[in-house]
Amino acid sequence: MKIITILFLSISSISFSQSIKKHQWKNRLLLVYADDINSSDFKNQTLILKKHPKELLERKLLIYRFTKDTYNFNFEKNWKKSNSLYKKYVHNVRRFKVLLIGLDGGIKLQQNSVLKPDKLFAIIDGMPMRKRELKNKN
Repeated sequence: MKIITILFLSISSISFSQSIKKHQWKNRLLLVYADDINSSDFKNQTLILKKHPKELLERKLLIYRFTKDTYNFNFEKNWKKSNSLYKKYVHNVRRFKVLLIGLDGGIKLQQNSVLKPDKLFAIIDGMPMRKRELKNKN
């Protein structure tokens, strides 16, 4: 039974890692971690992001909210089991963390406090690929 559980967790972690890689060169990602989904930082960050759907869409920004053992994509109601985001990006933070992942898959920002929308959008708008997107749009 123990072997089956380990095998299942390994397979689900591998498939989740592959699904996050599918965003590379297509979308930017904002990863929001909390040790407790009822924490004030987690709730505040979620509320801030939900108020800016147009800006998120314009910047090709997708949201992954996660805890040590679960994750949620773009504010879905359902939480799925996986600890791969925690293992890859957090593993030593206890309370709260926000990471911005660029189109190239690189980490562009990490912080342990709520990320304000003006700072988030300014960082993205200052990225070379975003500048190109804006130039091509005009």
